Amino acid sequence: MLCSTSQFKGVDILLTSPWPKYVGNFGNSSGEVDSKKCGSALISSLATGLKPRYHFAALEKTYYERLPYRNHIVLQENAQHATRFIALANVGNPEKKKYLYAFSIVPMKLMDAAELVKQPPDVTENPYRKSGKEASVGKQIPAPEEEAACQFFFDLNEKQGRKRSSTGRDSKSSPLPKQPRKPPQPPGPCWFCLASPEVEKHLVVNIGTHCYLALAKGGLSDDHVLILPIGHYQSVVELSAEVVEEVEKYKATLRRFFKSRGKRCVLFERNYKSHHLQLQVIPVPLSCCTTDDIKDAFITQAQEQQIELLEIPEHSDIKQIAQPGAAYFYVELDTGEKLFHRIKKNFPLQFGREVLASEAILNIPDKSDWRQCQISKEEEETLARCFRKDFEPFDFTLDD
Repeated sequence: MLCSTSQFKGVDILLTSPWPKYVGNFGNSSGEVDSKKCGSALISSLATGLKPRYHFAALEKTYYERLPYRNHIVLQENAQHATRFIALANVGNPEKKKYLYAFSIVPMKLMDAAELVKQPPDVTENPYRKSGKEASVGKQIPAPEEEAACQFFFDLNEKQGRKRSSTGRDSKSSPLPKQPRKPPQPPGPCWFCLASPEVEKHLVVNIGTHCYLALAKGGLSDDHVLILPIGHYQSVVELSAEVVEEVEKYKATLRRFFKSRGKRCVLFERNYKSHHLQLQVIPVPLSCCTTDDIKDAFITQAQEQQIELLEIPEHSDIKQIAQPGAAYFYVELDTGEKLFHRIKKNFPLQFGREVLASEAILNIPDKSDWRQCQISKEEEETLARCFRKDFEPFDFTLDD
């Protein structure tokens, strides 16, 4: 059995033959390696306990390098180093898949503590965690998608054995009706979780079942709004299916609303140095420019700042491109066209606003920083009341 101590930090390298269970799926020309089926729960537990900086495995005879993952819970545990999982193919394989991995590593005992725990920009959550805690060694570790479906209904305070009902039958024979799933909660204070006392609720203009609309603080215009999940999700990639469905409903409704007012809307998300998803929705008057002008402005300014902004298929899902925890920026135009950038190092926090505020689009360059656009609470309350009144004819939540 592995025992953690305050002195034990982890190991530099772990070599195993089997893959760990739930480390991820990998699709290739010969099919898909599903670590839920072929992986070992014991290896997952071993990796959880040893916290290797590099974990190599080779049994599945294919090359796969997973994004690095954390070995700590943000805001709840002291920062620890990240782990990189690398699977290698068999030597001399006919497909010429990678079977060698060259790297340079300084032993952790010789490294400065701050340098050791420095997190890569594309770090993800630990794939082996169970309900925010490490699973016990020797027990099967549930997949992240399985956790979301069952963990809310598991009573951690339930005593051993079952109470018999007044009819004398075992309570198992009459299951309780299924309850709605609670939205995920933040590990600490959050300015955007609707139940949080930190939320500036006077900016909220509409509330759905899973999402809500709020005026942007220091917005580019009086009707610049945010689509935000009620529960704590960091990015679009991490949203559950029912939340994604309502986000799409809000997007479609806002497009109709702004079109009726002679405007097209641009949406963007920056999943970088942010803890709660903020989907920015900025209306642009039709008289200002065309959709192609907006697209060209984003591409041109991206090139000037050496940002690789790629166009992705119109009906593609961001979840197919970015993994949970990965940093990215994406723009969605009113035509459905999307531009995507995978953030690897630094990224200008105001990039989306700067493009839209530029002379090519809204021509309000002095508003590129939201902190320079703040108004009084009384003015914000007035704008929120006006938006609620104008949006009411389009409010789909009134039909529920």
